[in-house]
Amino acid sequence: MATTATNTTTAITTETTSLQVVSGGGDDLTVKSVHKRYEGLVAVRNKAIKGKGAWYWAHLEPILIQNSDTGLPKAVKLRCSLCDAVFSASNPSRTASEHLKRGTCPHFTSLPKPISSISPISSLPSPPPQQPPQHNHRKRGPSERSGGGGRAAGTSGGGGGGGGGGGGDGCASSSYQATVTPLDPSYYFNSNNNNNNNQVNSVSTATTIPLICSQHQQQQQQHLMLSGGKEDLDALAMLEDSVKKLKSPKASPGPTLSKTQIDSALNLLADWLYESCGSVSFSSLENPKFKAFLNQVGLPCVSKRDFAGTRLDNKFDEAKNESEARIGDALFFQIASDGWKSKNFSSLVSGEKLINLTVNLPNGTSVFRKAVFTTGAVPSKYAEDILWETITDICGGNGGVVQRCVGIVSDKFKAKALKNLEIQNHWMVNLSCQLQAFVSLIKDFSKELPLFRTVTDNCLKLANLVNTKPQVRNSFHKYQLQEHDHVEVLRIPSPEFESTNNFVSVFGMLEDILGSARVLQLVVMDDSYKMVCVEDPIAREVADMVRDMGFWNELEAVHSLIKLIRGMSQEIEAERPLVGQCLPLWEELRAKVKDWCVKFNIAEGPVEKVIERRFKKNYHPAWSAAFILDPLYLMRDASGKYLPPFKCLTPEQEKDVDKLITRLVSREKAHIALMELMKWRSEGLDPLYAQAVQVKQRDPMTGKMRIANPQSSRLVWETCLSEFKSLGKVAVRLIFLHATSCGFKCNWSFLRWVCANGNSRACVEKAQKMIFIAAHAKLERRDFANEEDKDAELFSMENGDDDVLNKVFLDASSVVTYLSWIVAAHGKS
Repeated sequence: MATTATNTTTAITTETTSLQVVSGGGDDLTVKSVHKRYEGLVAVRNKAIKGKGAWYWAHLEPILIQNSDTGLPKAVKLRCSLCDAVFSASNPSRTASEHLKRGTCPHFTSLPKPISSISPISSLPSPPPQQPPQHNHRKRGPSERSGGGGRAAGTSGGGGGGGGGGGGDGCASSSYQATVTPLDPSYYFNSNNNNNNNQVNSVSTATTIPLICSQHQQQQQQHLMLSGGKEDLDALAMLEDSVKKLKSPKASPGPTLSKTQIDSALNLLADWLYESCGSVSFSSLENPKFKAFLNQVGLPCVSKRDFAGTRLDNKFDEAKNESEARIGDALFFQIASDGWKSKNFSSLVSGEKLINLTVNLPNGTSVFRKAVFTTGAVPSKYAEDILWETITDICGGNGGVVQRCVGIVSDKFKAKALKNLEIQNHWMVNLSCQLQAFVSLIKDFSKELPLFRTVTDNCLKLANLVNTKPQVRNSFHKYQLQEHDHVEVLRIPSPEFESTNNFVSVFGMLEDILGSARVLQLVVMDDSYKMVCVEDPIAREVADMVRDMGFWNELEAVHSLIKLIRGMSQEIEAERPLVGQCLPLWEELRAKVKDWCVKFNIAEGPVEKVIERRFKKNYHPAWSAAFILDPLYLMRDASGKYLPPFKCLTPEQEKDVDKLITRLVSREKAHIALMELMKWRSEGLDPLYAQAVQVKQRDPMTGKMRIANPQSSRLVWETCLSEFKSLGKVAVRLIFLHATSCGFKCNWSFLRWVCANGNSRACVEKAQKMIFIAAHAKLERRDFANEEDKDAELFSMENGDDDVLNKVFLDASSVVTYLSWIVAAHGKS
């Protein structure tokens, strides 16, 4: 295979990009990289062949090209299995588009669009169609022309040989597939060819044959030649449909559904429309194409007024009643409040914020309560009133048992609103969102670590030069196209990123520069860039910076730390940890950051100081108490007992446990609760039950090990530990608390619509009902992403096979290794 590809390479005019071959000690690295690329392509192709990948892998095959001198692999290519042409493996989808879709490959033909049932034309005289130029320049004989187009016709026919058959029993089918071939104008207008004139008349006459021909005529695939090309197929289908209606005025009716089936179908349609929460507009229900679809499946046309009126009200009432019933079944609950912090898209909706209020229940489920729209900055007192109003509303007004609300978790107002409510109601435990804490940690590093400021300033200087200097930009795009097969400018954060402390936009710039490391090295060595350096001192400074390994090491360090924290943040958002997991989570962060300091030779002191400041700002005594009381974290000692992990706490945290427990019980039972805590510390839990609580199983979706029964921690306290009367009540109210407030996500397009119609009370009321229905359904199936995020992920994966493979060479460590070699080579020169 490799030999064939090597011989064919000389005949290919397509530009190919070979992998860099490093001389001397770099051979092993190159061979390893080539093998890694090849194995990755083979894996993607095998996956695609099984139906889980791009269509073009059925025709493109990865091959290894060997060095003629050493015999070692030097590059990976793609071979077309249809014509044996060989191409670069840097961008398979682009190769498929140019070689297959655009008609370059002589043997590739997409399946033609079938025409609905039409009587075949058994004796239609057809002039020989003009054939596309073949690579072998061989003229086709009469037998091939009558065969319906050689390889292509045989494929579209679905069976048999390459001749005129449609495959199988031709008389058994009443339809055929037509391949349209555009006619040469000379076919109609060559006055010197009488035969052509006769053939035109034959075609005109023969087109009426399908209207009168017998059903017993032989069925066969025809190579229709229509003067309008493929566009004539729709008109031909309409003509056929008209003829059928004239033949049979009383056509057979479409599918007939019972009233029950129709009601069920429209009910499901309403569910889908409301759960899309603005992604699909009500006006889409009256789109002509959608009406045609409903008619095709036997459903009546629907009214947008009906779906925006009565049906919406009924669905809202249904979801509301179900939500109320679930909350009523629980002895206690927690309020989760999300949306007070401005998200990245707040500017898109003119500062409009959507505050989601969710109820977390002891059994691990969450129920949506309500949505509140706010504009601009929200004072702490207003947030406090909204939260307390929600609690009293759930508990039945002022006369209700507000003690059912164990506490609140929110993404903002820990120091004021949450603290005030906790002081006023001693039984409450109000927490700040851990996801927000980790996101804020990135801002802390960007403000307090000089390394971040240095890297940011250097990258801004480089990106601005590349994007604004035409000569530099042209050179950058030239090498970018050569290396990555695409052209794009470097992302630069908006000027106000410093005032907003939004480092997310800076991270995009760092990624672009790190991914363009090889391109930038080639740019600064280009003659055109050297000419710019003569007049521009910033260009000279950037050139020195690009050649300096210290710059790339610092860039990699900052990029790696942000990536580490963002990875943990994404995991927190997906896992939604409970309060008992907070201390282990921050310990994990400290350990990973310590390894990062060692790897990049960064002083640990300033970094640990930043983490400790953020930890103290978000810490709550409930973290320590839940960690001690949750049987999930019991540790087995030398005697075989499973005891609470007091040794993992600091002396201050041990005192926090005592203080919190005495606050959460009545003054009369405080000493009893502390005595029970001492017993729990010395005796722990029965080993058999402790092991049962800590049983893990592999999650089939992620492959991670997870607790098999998360509710067992609480159930143990309510059953086999029932002798701990006071401590048990505290434990069951603590260990189920969520440490994050993130929940339902609304679509940005829907928020824009609310902002545009915010002055209409009716519009806001309908919006709140739709949000309630959508959130209720999504929380029930634990779907925490919005449709726009899913679409973005889908479109980013459209070319995902190539992106994943290309990233083999873009990880930070391999970039730095490559740069070390190229900088050394430049120094020698």
